[in-house]
Parts: sequence; structure tokens; C-alpha cells
Amino acid sequence: MVNGKNILIINDMPGYGKVALAAMLPVLSNMGHSVYNLPTALVSNTLDYGKFTILDTTDYMEKAIAAWKELGFQFDCITTGFLASAAQVDIIRTFIDRQKKEGLLVMTDPIMGDDGKLYNGVTEETVDNMRRLIGVADVIVPNLTEAEFLTGVCRGKPALSQSEARQVVDGLLAFGPRSVVVTSGMEEETGRHVVWGYDHSNKAYFTLPYRFIHVHFPGTGDIFSAVLVGDLLAGKPLRPSVERAMDILERLIFLEQDEIEKNKGIRIEKFLGLLKE
Repeated sequence: MVNGKNILIINDMPGYGKVALAAMLPVLSNMGHSVYNLPTALVSNTLDYGKFTILDTTDYMEKAIAAWKELGFQFDCITTGFLASAAQVDIIRTFIDRQKKEGLLVMTDPIMGDDGKLYNGVTEETVDNMRRLIGVADVIVPNLTEAEFLTGVCRGKPALSQSEARQVVDGLLAFGPRSVVVTSGMEEETGRHVVWGYDHSNKAYFTLPYRFIHVHFPGTGDIFSAVLVGDLLAGKPLRPSVERAMDILERLIFLEQDEIEKNKGIRIEKFLGLLKE
């Protein structure tokens, strides 16, 4: 890639497993960008193992940002994922405001829940704080559960009608993001697995079907986000960027579906060649 961008990933860092920073760093680096990170937490391993420990890094974030301010560091893109505390929302909002410049791309993955329920430890206060964060984003990529909790529309419903999906997307837009991508949706009328979205650049809604493979890997949303933001920074429009992220993820899941230890996530380094195709 010519003219790779400076990307800051604000997300948690696992000690064992390919999720969050461990999944996104290799993808975006392989796409030709200069990638930096600000960990919101250190996590011993992916949560799918059932036992884990988490170190909240809120104090470190404040000190790191203060050092970067003195050094004059600037980024072309800021992408956010898992947040360990409400205080981190204010820290990140203030940091984004200071970094604001022509062309800055902000993408937020409001990681809070899945399968119709919030993750353990995620409260309504967390949801309220995330609403404030998505308001300063150019693109947000919640899954269906997160979109339902953020908007209060159809909470816990596994499939949405076309009109309900439009309500959810419009409800998310009302909080302030420019474009919306709702992943892991299901269309009530057809039973299709779909991604719903709205592209601010052409004021167009879209629905993109995908093939659902019946295996679960943690970190797939992080890989999706990384491919998406990498292509957006390369100047590609939102819809084709979403389609490519969907295609890459489907191929990765298909290739890894027989891997025995799925809890550690997809071994992304093994398949980085797919990004060049």
C-alpha cells in the first residue's frame, strides 16, 4: 500500500489468544499501515476459557496520553474496542477531540454483549457511557445485541424484520455517528444472516447477506473491524469495504473450522496472505 496511515488501536491486550489487539495489530500492519496501541486492559486469556484475570489500565492510559501530547504524536485513525471502565470513555472522548483534524477517521466497536445479552460485568451504566462514545465516531460496528441495547429497540430479539432493522440503524444514527454497520444480524422475513448498514457518504442504507458457519471463534469481530478500517483508510467506500471484511472473515472461519482449540481464536498470522488477494 502506498501512503500507509498512522492508526491507534484502543482495545484490550490478551496474554493468550488472538482477540482484540492481538488480532488487529497483525491485520492492519499487513495492510501496510503504521499501527500503534493503547491497551484498555491486560487480559490473561480469552474469556471463552471461563477462567481469566483482567488488569484495568485506566491510570496508564492517562499517563500515556499525557506523554504523547508532550511529544506531539498524531494519528490518522483511532479505533476503539473493549473498555474496562466508565472513566475510559471520558479519556478517549477528550483524546479524540484533541486529535481532531481534517481526515481523522474514528471507528468504534461498542463491545458489550452478544447472543441477546450483555457480558458479565456490563451494566446499564456501561451502555449509557458507550452511547456517549459512539456519538463521536465516524463509523460504528456493533453486533445485533449491542445495537439493540444501545437503542432500546427489540432488546434480546434474535431476528429483526426489515422495518425493525431500519429502526435500530436510525436509533444508532441518532446518537451521532456518521455511518453504521450492524453485524451478525438475522432477517426475520427470510431467515438470512445479514449485515445492516448506513453509509453517510451517499446517504444509503444497505443489507448484505452472508453464509453462516456453525462454529464460534472469539476475536472474529476484531478481525472484521481491522479489515474494514484498513480498507476505509485506503480510500475504499464503506459498502465494498464491509463486503470484503465479510468475505475475508467467512474464508478464515471456513479454513479454521476444524481447529480443535477454538477458544484461542483464529490463528491470523497463518492466513495473512488472504489480505493480499
